Amino acid sequence: MDIRTGFFYLFSAVLLFASFRVITARNPVYAALYLVLAFFQAAAVWILLKAEFLAISLVLVYVGAVMVLFLFVVMMLDINVDAMRAGFWKHFPLAASVGALIALEMAAVLMGGFRLGEEPRALPAAGQGAAQVSNTKELGKLLYTQYLYPLEIAAVILLVAIIAAIALTLRRRKDSRHMDPSDQVRVKARDRMQVIKMGPTMAAPEPEPAPPGAGEAKA
Repeated sequence: MDIRTGFFYLFSAVLLFASFRVITARNPVYAALYLVLAFFQAAAVWILLKAEFLAISLVLVYVGAVMVLFLFVVMMLDINVDAMRAGFWKHFPLAASVGALIALEMAAVLMGGFRLGEEPRALPAAGQGAAQVSNTKELGKLLYTQYLYPLEIAAVILLVAIIAAIALTLRRRKDSRHMDPSDQVRVKARDRMQVIKMGPTMAAPEPEPAPPGAGEAKA
């Protein structure tokens, strides 16, 4: 067994352990952290398979954006774990049936890749005319040539979704003061501050005389 195969088994074992802990951890924060670990191990496996673009996309998109946002939401909300687990065993048979069906489908798909076929042809060694092919470059060529229109349609749909989310969540609060940016731009310095000339010294004001009869009233 070479070092590449050893790393594959190592990353796969950690991936299976992290995936198991995602569904068995009682604390949702720990479950999210185990899911981050599972994403990192899956990215490492993809790097071993020379799928660098997928590995970097997994780390940047899911670990760097989605899971960080999910962790912030989980830590900010006061989640009642006992209330979430109420009725778990009632739905367990249905969940187990769906999980078993998905496992059988994945096994049927993956078993085709383990069947022995004809041996692959040996690639020429470096310096013997072997072309260095970058899968990221080939994927970019494929996206922007053959799948250009679906990519643009997906980009437009995402843009519309972003605008719709901003429009739906934009609310003008009555308890906060609203400032018009155009008024802030047009304001002049003399409108913000006024300089008043005052003397260096000022005479103390004389005390007002007490009204007649004030001392007798106190007495």
